[in-house]
Amino acid sequence: MASDTTDSPTQFYFISDLHIGGDEQLEAVDFEDELLAFLRDLEAEGENTELIVNGDAFGLWEFTELEGMEKFDALVETYPELFAQLKATGEHIQITFIPGNHDYELACYPEYVERLAEYNVTLEQEVVITRDVGDRVVWIEHGQQRDPNNKSPDFGNPYANPPGYFVNRHITSRAGKLSGRGKFNWLKDIQSVTPMTEIPDWMISNYFYREMSPLLRYAVLPFLLLFNVSLLYLALFILAITGIWTVPIELVDDAIRYFGFLGTLLDIVLVVNIVIIALLTVLSVPLFFFIRDARKTLERFGLIDLGKPEEVANTYIEGAREVFDAHPDVAVFLYGHTHRASLTEIGGRVVVNTGTWLKRLHRKSVMFGLLPWVFYPSFLLNYFRITEEDGSVVIEYHIVDKSKPADLSLLEKLLTRTPKLNASIPECTVIDGDWDNQLSESHASSREQVSSTDPTND
Repeated sequence: MASDTTDSPTQFYFISDLHIGGDEQLEAVDFEDELLAFLRDLEAEGENTELIVNGDAFGLWEFTELEGMEKFDALVETYPELFAQLKATGEHIQITFIPGNHDYELACYPEYVERLAEYNVTLEQEVVITRDVGDRVVWIEHGQQRDPNNKSPDFGNPYANPPGYFVNRHITSRAGKLSGRGKFNWLKDIQSVTPMTEIPDWMISNYFYREMSPLLRYAVLPFLLLFNVSLLYLALFILAITGIWTVPIELVDDAIRYFGFLGTLLDIVLVVNIVIIALLTVLSVPLFFFIRDARKTLERFGLIDLGKPEEVANTYIEGAREVFDAHPDVAVFLYGHTHRASLTEIGGRVVVNTGTWLKRLHRKSVMFGLLPWVFYPSFLLNYFRITEEDGSVVIEYHIVDKSKPADLSLLEKLLTRTPKLNASIPECTVIDGDWDNQLSESHASSREQVSSTDPTND
């Protein structure tokens, strides 16, 4: 476990997963103004303050045409205001970075320590660091070593890259190069799609609502919108031809004739949909087994993770339990990586996920019809502040205001209801200073009782 810095700050700020940098369109930083303002505000906090970026400050994996320290040179050249502000803020407070998976190279080369020091940033090339908060300890990591797809098999070895590295270079970085060619610049947001298993749905959604020819889109729209109605129509038709119940289909036929030409068009749409439903029913059985087998194969190679978001979060909860068992003085287990800000209480201690400053995408089904999912965009720029007050560890949660991006088309807005986007994390959580007795009495039961605010997709 890495030792604390020479000076001993008494308050700590945490952010993570900024993913700054990358090929072409990945250069865009939607939150740069907010990040600069945040750093300027920290200048006034004084020498007793430390800002810790617990991983993925940079998107070094996303540079595919540069090698070594050329990537750092590109960062400084592309974001001069950011590095100037880091240097200015670092003259008043301590700033510490640890490597994540996307900036894993920070762990591999001593040159990064030297170059970042020029901007008053301390780089600790460790998987885990700790900080004392009063008599308690905060355990800090990025979290990639608990993710089999992104765990480095030999941390600090520049050639020991996990499967996620190769997937990223061939998918995310390529998306950055191609994004500007679309009718809308959306492909670069692929790094905001979590979990990765939602990428196919996301690409289908963007093709339909953004890239598809408008003439084709609105030609097929009636068929897709009336797909559910066609299922009902088919059920009524089956009831009629079997003699079970003929009244409903007779009423439908009368209504269709009443509307004349429009009714005839509606009838054509329903009949075509019924034919399609019949074909899909025939094909569904072999397709089911084929897709299931293909997904299992991809999972074996580590190219996709079939785990649900809540299952991924449980991996870190169990990791936190192990840390709490081994280190009784640890009050807070803090990580990032999954891009899902959360705060979870376990038997008097707390697990914190620092989330991301990237755009967030929330998958939402349409209200009716058989149409692609809609991915609602939002930002949740947040930070945690941890300090000691009267013998207790105090965890504050803050949200930096940023308006939602205007990415949705009118059709997407009409077809869906706006989801609830923000995580329900309390503004202040206090870990009482007399929690040792509480822990010893309830240690066993705490394994069964977990209070969590970890959000999931809508």
